[in-house]
Amino acid sequence: MADKQQVFTLITGASKGIGRECSIVLAEAGFKIIGIARKRPTEKFPGEFYEVDLADRESLTAFLAEICKEKSITGLINNAGVVGPELLADINLTTLDSVFEVNLVAATLCAKYCSQAMKRLGKGRIVNISTELILGAPTRTAYGGSKAALASASRTWALELAKYHVTVNAIAPGPVDTELFRQNNPEGSAIRAEKLARIPLGRLGRPRDIANVVKFLMSDEASYITGQTLHIDGGSSIASAPFL
Repeated sequence: MADKQQVFTLITGASKGIGRECSIVLAEAGFKIIGIARKRPTEKFPGEFYEVDLADRESLTAFLAEICKEKSITGLINNAGVVGPELLADINLTTLDSVFEVNLVAATLCAKYCSQAMKRLGKGRIVNISTELILGAPTRTAYGGSKAALASASRTWALELAKYHVTVNAIAPGPVDTELFRQNNPEGSAIRAEKLARIPLGRLGRPRDIANVVKFLMSDEASYITGQTLHIDGGSSIASAPFL
């Protein structure tokens, strides 16, 4: 996008994993980055960083109101997410509420506030990080449901913001080899092998695989793409049947 030195891109969940990689890739491309997450990253961050708990609605709203008053934010990457895995029989409404608070409510608040400058300036990009699990997976009622709602909201926001030349798209990653993924799917584990076997391209995703698509959607070259959900998953979302 033009005038990268005058405007900012806000990235949630920016301290590690996909969010951190998006911060690095976009900073390398000339974007001025504002990262937020509950905890400050242990490594040097490629931009401004603020500790904000996205599960705290009041604190997040106060931060967004202030930062959007100080800076023109024309890019938003809603990356933060929590999982809260539970079988239907074991659903805890507190878990359900907390997952939706981060994955949907916080993302909506970020879009509400950040889109103010986008509408005023007549340009902007919003990319929402969803998941391939919106297609369904055991124990993912809260996670899949909240991320499916985010993908749906992306289409609504795309319609509402199109007249301001703002595009809104979602990315639905498959398994990505982040620190969190490795904690839940350690090397040599059966569950890791099972997930890998369902990926036709034969490897897990890397954070940069997702960040590169984010960079494209944030670029001028993607100005005619809006309201879409892109499955970046090595083909795992189409591999419901065995493949040769």
